[in-house]
Amino acid sequence: MTKKLENKVALVTGGTSGIGLAAAIEFATEGALVFITGRRQVELDSAAKLIGHGVTAIKSDASKLDDLDRLYAEIKRKTGYLDVVFANAGGGDMLPLGAITEEHFDRIFDSNVKGVLFTVQKALPLLRDNASIILASSTTSVKGTANFSVYSASKAAVRNFARSWILDLKDRKIRVNAIAPGPVRTPGLEGLVPAEHTEGLMGQLASLVPMGRIGKPEEIAKAVLFLASSDSSFVNGAELFADGGLAQI
Repeated sequence: MTKKLENKVALVTGGTSGIGLAAAIEFATEGALVFITGRRQVELDSAAKLIGHGVTAIKSDASKLDDLDRLYAEIKRKTGYLDVVFANAGGGDMLPLGAITEEHFDRIFDSNVKGVLFTVQKALPLLRDNASIILASSTTSVKGTANFSVYSASKAAVRNFARSWILDLKDRKIRVNAIAPGPVRTPGLEGLVPAEHTEGLMGQLASLVPMGRIGKPEEIAKAVLFLASSDSSFVNGAELFADGGLAQI
């Protein structure tokens, strides 16, 4: 049986843990040569071991343009092209309106908006026609969440990137879609609260999801693979919710 990404080259930013790592494993399993990025070498090395054959791990911060230039120079040297970009790197934390700082805003928008923009823009010379770009959105792009407005606004911006970029890239037939996970058990989600409150947070979030549980990174990775592969050849500019129904009610 032909693998879904046979002979394809894929980049996953923020590929050392959570959804990014799960997607990189899925891509590699389906035949892709995978590049992953992360900001910490120890985590990169660990992720590369888990992914196994066909992975190249490159230390890079998506919010730093010089890092992106070095990343794409290395990809150009090794393969010369890309077929899939999963702009997954990002994150955020919680502050209520009234306590939001300039540092909080700049850090989240640099990572989630500026980082996504320049990850994609700088990839364009390497992307082959008919390539697939997947942007990491969130259910927060369409739902209000207390104390989470800056992160939520950054994901709303990402969602509009997908809508706008399909027009910019239509002549090259490059598809751009966003993946919008609901609550998924990842280090990023667990890090929103002190360790002693983690299980309480997970239970609270599960109670909001019609399926009665939070998601697994591997479940989101399957949806990302769908958007990366020819299975989604007529899906373009969409925001695919993998949320157990959370944002659908």
